[in-house]
Amino acid sequence: GELALADPCDPEKQGQEDLKMEGWMVLACLNSPGMNAAVRAVVRMGIYVGAKVYFIHEGYQGMVDGGDNIIEATWESVSSMLQVGGTVIGSARCKEFRTHEGRLKAALNLVKHSITNLCVIGGDGSLTGANLFREEWSGLLNELVEQGLVSEEEVRSNSELHIVGMVGSIDNDFCGTDMTIGTDSALHRIIEVVDAIMTTAQSHQRTFVLEVMGRHCGYLAMVSALACGADWVFIPEMPPEDDWEDVMCQKLSENRAERKRLNIIIVAEGAIDCHNKPITCDYIKDLVVRRLGFDTRVTILGHVQRGGTPSAFDRILASRMGVEAVLALLEASDSDNTPACVVSLVGNQAVRLPLMECVQMVKVQKAMDEKKFEDAVRLRGRYFTQVSVYVDKLASVIYVTTDFHPQSSFNVAVLNVGAPAAGMNGAVRSAVRVGITEGHKMFAVNDGFEGFYKGQVSKSDLITKQTLPGAHLDKIAEQMRIYNINALLVIGGFEAYVGLLELSTARDKYNEFCVPMVMVPATVSNNIPGSDLSIGSDTALNAITDTCDRIKQSASGTKRRVFIIETMGGYCGYLATVGGLAAGADTVYIYEEPFDIRDLQANVEHLTQKMKTSIQRGLVLRNENCNENFNTDFIYQLYSEEGQGVFDCRKNILGHMQQGGAPSPFDRNFGTKVAAKAIQWVTKTLKESFKGGRVFTNSPDTACLLGMRRRAMVFQPVSQLRDETDFVHRIPKEQWWLKLRPLMKILAKYKTSYDVSDSGQLEHVTQIRPRETKTSADI
Repeated sequence: GELALADPCDPEKQGQEDLKMEGWMVLACLNSPGMNAAVRAVVRMGIYVGAKVYFIHEGYQGMVDGGDNIIEATWESVSSMLQVGGTVIGSARCKEFRTHEGRLKAALNLVKHSITNLCVIGGDGSLTGANLFREEWSGLLNELVEQGLVSEEEVRSNSELHIVGMVGSIDNDFCGTDMTIGTDSALHRIIEVVDAIMTTAQSHQRTFVLEVMGRHCGYLAMVSALACGADWVFIPEMPPEDDWEDVMCQKLSENRAERKRLNIIIVAEGAIDCHNKPITCDYIKDLVVRRLGFDTRVTILGHVQRGGTPSAFDRILASRMGVEAVLALLEASDSDNTPACVVSLVGNQAVRLPLMECVQMVKVQKAMDEKKFEDAVRLRGRYFTQVSVYVDKLASVIYVTTDFHPQSSFNVAVLNVGAPAAGMNGAVRSAVRVGITEGHKMFAVNDGFEGFYKGQVSKSDLITKQTLPGAHLDKIAEQMRIYNINALLVIGGFEAYVGLLELSTARDKYNEFCVPMVMVPATVSNNIPGSDLSIGSDTALNAITDTCDRIKQSASGTKRRVFIIETMGGYCGYLATVGGLAAGADTVYIYEEPFDIRDLQANVEHLTQKMKTSIQRGLVLRNENCNENFNTDFIYQLYSEEGQGVFDCRKNILGHMQQGGAPSPFDRNFGTKVAAKAIQWVTKTLKESFKGGRVFTNSPDTACLLGMRRRAMVFQPVSQLRDETDFVHRIPKEQWWLKLRPLMKILAKYKTSYDVSDSGQLEHVTQIRPRETKTSADI
C-alpha cells in the first residue's frame, strides 16, 4: 500500500516519527560484492528519517558477543564504501547463534542498545535465523527479566522486534528475487577471465575447462556460458543424458574440423549427471585428452569470483534495496504483527515479499536428490527458468547439426540501426541461431537502412549506421521483394524506432512492408519509449562508474576537491542519474529536471558544508544536453569561483569511451534473451499471417517494439508508442528512473520530500538543500 512519511526535517512532525524508531541495526551475514552499497543506503536513509543506526560487526557472532561489535554509525562512516568489495562491517559464521543460549545473549545486547529493528543482509540460512530470532523475541525478553538482566520498563519499550532482509549471494539461489546482491559482480569476474582465456585458447588451439562457483546452484555457470558462447555447460539442476560424453566429444571434434581454434567448457562446482554422480573438471579434461587428443587445460576460478569492485548493477540494486528496507521497517513499526519480509527485485521493480514464503520455496536439493530435475529448475524461480529456456534454445544450434533442424520457407532479415552499443553482437548471434532452430533462412543487412536500400544483404557480419529510411522506402521495398524478406528484426536505438515507425506507416503504399517487424532496443542512452532498459546501457554505466572510481581515487591524496564530469545520453539523463547513484555523486544535472542559478548556488553551498566534514571531495555529474546555457565549462567555472578558498575543481568529459569496451555480462545476456524472444515472436506471427501462399499482415500489433516494462518483457505496437515519445528531444515523455533521483539526493544528504508509490518506488522531489542531521532515535 501507499506510505507517506513525515518530513524528518519538520520539527512539528519529529516527535511522531521518534515514537516509531526506538532503535535500528544493520548486519551482514555473508560476503558478496555490493553489500557495502546496501549498508551505506540503510545507514544514510536511516539517519535521514531521524534515527540512530548501529553496525553489528562480524554478523551474528558480533550480536552474540556485543561490546565493541555494536557501534553507532554516522553519515561519514559509510563514505568511500561504494567501490569496495565484500563488506566492511565483516561477516562470520556463528554456531552459538543457532543455540537458544546464543540468541538469549544477542537479545540482551539489543535491548541494552534499544534496538528493535533489524536489517539482515545474507542468504536463506541467515534470514531464516533472523526470523526464528524474531519469533522467540517475547520469550527471550521474559527470560531476561526472570534472570534480572533487564527491567520491566526495558521490556515494554523493546517489546517488538521487526526484521527485513536483503539477499546477498553470488550464486543467485534465493527464490522470490530475479537477482541477488553480488551475482552481477561475480559474473563480471567470470567473463573477464573467460575473455582473457579465449585469446590464449585461440592462439594455441586449446580446449579450456573452467570451474565456477555453484555447489548447489548453477546460475553462474549457465549465465556465463550464455554470455561467452561456451561450447558446453554443466550445472546441477540440468544434468546431461547418459551418452553426454559421446555427444560432447563429437561436437568438439566437429568444431575442430570446421577450423574453430578454441573450445570452452564451463562447469559448476556442484555439477552432476542424471544419476547424481559428480562431474568434475579433471574428469572432463581426461575425457577430451583420451578420446580426442586435444591440448586441454583446467582453470578453477575459486574465490576470485567473490572479490573485486562491485559492478554498477550491484551498487544500484543494493542502494535501492537498502532504502526500500528502511521504508519496510518504518511501515512495520505501525503494526505489531507485521511478518518479516525480504526486499527483492522482480523485473525492474523493488518489491517486498514474505521472508518465510521465499525460504520455504527453496526445496531444490530435495527435488534433485529425487531426480526431479524439471522441478528443480522450476523451484529456482522465474528468472532461472527463463534463462534455462534460452540456454536450451541456443544449445539446439550448438549441439545438433543443421540436418536435424526444421525447415521453413520464411526469410528473416536482421539489421542494426543507430550508434553502436555493447551487446549488439550478442543479440545478433542469438537472433541468427534461434532463427536457424526455427527453420528460417537468416539474412544480414549491413549499414542499417542505408545498406538496405543499396542492396547490402548477405550472411556476413553486421555493421550499424544511423541513417533513416526516409526518401528511400521504395528502394527498401524493392530489396525486400528481391530477397523475399518475410520478416524484419531491427536492433538499435532511437533511429531504429523512428525507422520502424516509417516502415509501418508506409504499409498502405508498399505491400512489402506488410510483414512481421520487431525492434529490440540497443542504445547506451536508454532513451527508447516502451522499454525501461536497452542493450548497451549497462556497459556504459560500468564505464562511467569505473571512471568515477578512478577519479575519486586520484583525489585521495588531496583535500577539498570537486570533480565536474560530463556524460553522454543526448537529452536523456539516464546515464548521468543512474551513474551518479552508482558512483555516489553529490549532484546530477539532467534535462528532465530543470534547474536554475539558485539551484547551482545551493549545490555549491552544499559542497562547501561537506568540505567541513571528514568527506573532503565532491562529485558532480552533468548530462551533455541538460541545459543549453549552463554547459560543462560554465558549471566548472561557477564552482571554481564560488568555491575559492574552500575547494578547487577539475572537469572531465567522458565522451565516446562510454560506447566502447567489451559488453558487460548483463548486456550480453539481456541481448541474447531479448533477441531470442523476438525471433520466437516472429516465428509465431509468420505462421499466423501466412495465407494463400504468402505472408501478409498490416495490423498494428505486427510492427512491435520488444521492451522491459516494470516486471515483464512485452511486445508493444510502435504506432501506440508514438504518443509516448518526445521526438524533438528523442526521449520518452515518462521515464521510470526519474523515481531514483530522490534516492540519490537522500544518499547525498540533500533535503527532499518524497512518498512511496504502489510499486514501492521513491518518487516526487520538491526541494534541494542541505539538511540538519538528527540523532533522536535509534536504528
